[in-house]
Amino acid sequence: MNALEALLPIALGVALAAAVGLRVFLPLCALSLAGWMGWVELSEGFVWLGSWQALVMLSVAAVVEVAAYYLPGIDNALDAIATPVAVGAGTLATAAVITDLPPLVKWTTAVIAGGGMAGLTQGVTSLLRLKSTATTGGLANPILATGELGGAVLLSIAALAAPLLALGLVMASVWSATRWLRRRLRRPLNHEPIPHRPLQ
Repeated sequence: MNALEALLPIALGVALAAAVGLRVFLPLCALSLAGWMGWVELSEGFVWLGSWQALVMLSVAAVVEVAAYYLPGIDNALDAIATPVAVGAGTLATAAVITDLPPLVKWTTAVIAGGGMAGLTQGVTSLLRLKSTATTGGLANPILATGELGGAVLLSIAALAAPLLALGLVMASVWSATRWLRRRLRRPLNHEPIPHRPLQ
């Protein structure tokens, strides 16, 4: 196995993990469909993910999750529990597609790269939602939810079709979103009014 053959499953797993950070169940549903159709080879111990039973359950969970993010108040509550769930799901998605590495390397990669990327993506979107809630009273949250949904769909498709390209898009998007969010969070501190001092 050459370096590229070893890198492709990792890129696929990490890109799917990033999509998990946007919507937990939708990328897992896409992976389940790909496994069921024989488009993706699932590693030992994760063959169940390609069964029709798993596909049905993940499809229902994905629909419920997508709908819940359009309910005011529920979206922020979901963010509070989504990060640890996303980390676990990102780890699972990455481990499921790494087929040719030793178990120690596989699980280390899955936890650090997959779980870490899912947690990072989820953390960024949670901060964006908090900022949206604070500045618009939640009125812009459905727009953000739609963007997250679209990102999860496109990223899941890209990960399955072109893993290396998808991984590059993930890295660029996370870097851009982090820089933008950092500027937005610092803006109030940089624009605080100078207190007026009475003349002596």
